[in-house]
Formats: sequence, C-alpha cells, structure tokens
Amino acid sequence: MQLDILYEDNHLIAVNKTGHDLVQGDETGDEPLAEKVKDYIKHKYNKPGEVYLGVVHRLDRPVSGVVLFARTSKALTRLNKMFQDHEVKKTYWAIVQNLPEEDEATLRHFMLKDSKKNKSHAFPKMRSGAKEGVLSYKLISSSARYHLLEVDLQTGRHHQIRAQLAKIGCPIRGDLKYGSPRSNPDGGISLHARRLRFVHPVKQEPVEIIAPVPVEDNLWREFANVVKK
Repeated sequence: MQLDILYEDNHLIAVNKTGHDLVQGDETGDEPLAEKVKDYIKHKYNKPGEVYLGVVHRLDRPVSGVVLFARTSKALTRLNKMFQDHEVKKTYWAIVQNLPEEDEATLRHFMLKDSKKNKSHAFPKMRSGAKEGVLSYKLISSSARYHLLEVDLQTGRHHQIRAQLAKIGCPIRGDLKYGSPRSNPDGGISLHARRLRFVHPVKQEPVEIIAPVPVEDNLWREFANVVKK
C-alpha cells in the first residue's frame, strides 16, 4: 500500500490513514501504520538499522484521517506534552444520518470505558471512574439523507466522538457499535480526522495539516465538493 504523506520534515511525519489501518499493532497481528511509515522512511532515506518513530496519538481503526508521528525523541517528548496540555487543535468531520437538534453546540458528558466490549458510554452526570469528555460541533453541510458535522475535540477520551454523537441521537454513518443501522461498504465509519493545528515542537512555527477525505466513498466526495476548506 502506498502511503499518503501529508507532511514531512526531519522531526515529524503525518500520514492520511485509511479506515483499515491500525496505528499500532494489536492481537490481530496485522501490520500497523507505524511499521509502514518506518519502512517508508528506511527506503526513502536509505537508513541502515532500526528507524526511530514515535507514536504521538492514535485513531480508532475504522476512522480515517491525519495521524502524526515523531521522527526524533526530542519531537516526541515535546509533542506528548503539547497533546497533554491541549495545545494541539484537532478537528474531525463526521457524517450522520439524523440531524442534531441544534446546528451548533458544545457537548459535555462523563465517559466510562467498557474494556471488555471495547466501547465507551457517555453519561450526563458523573459516574464512578468516569472522565469528562468535551467537544464542540457545528453543522456544515447536508445532503438528501445525511449531514456533515465539523467536530472540535477538546478532550481525548476513548471513542469520545462516536459515543457523544450517539448519545444525542446522531450515530456516525456505518458505526454499528454505536447505533448506526447499517455498516459502510468498506467496513469503516464516516469519521475523518480532518485537521491538526499546532506549533512545531522544534521550529516553533505554526503548522496546519489537512487530510483529504476518502475519495473512493461517493458521499465523502459529494460533501468535499460542497465544502471547500
């Protein structure tokens, strides 16, 4: 598989992940995206030995979009702190079938992860062991049957966007786990990590990385043609 490289310098590399790729390895034994990126760097720069690559953040397997990796330990340490301090602005696009009651809103729930089912639940009030999840969304386009939401993620909880949108009656298209009535043909879900904005951890320059939507999906292509960002 040919990687879709969105950004690359001596310190960072960003890739447009498909809805099939694992960011890091798991029990499936499938080759993770991190290993594919290492292989790309090794061959492009003819590097002998082991290639250094730091995993900064993750996307769920069925989610597409921008994933950022660190190519140096200095960049990894600084990026980890930036993510922890919410200095990296993460914007997602989500396609939902049900129109939310409000065109624009901030959702605040208490997220509780069920590890056995690999699922999270969003509650309106605090529960023992729960962590607060906050996001803002706005409606940016509609088709005959579906609606495109732009989501700004303010906390990074397990399955946060999927669980919170499902909680307000707007499960993401194709997301059977959170209440979508049918799966997508490719097995992914219509959640796309659209944009990352941050200050470069070494160069101290503003960086904006935008991931094109999956063009093989007709609905994504239709929305992308309408919304020029």
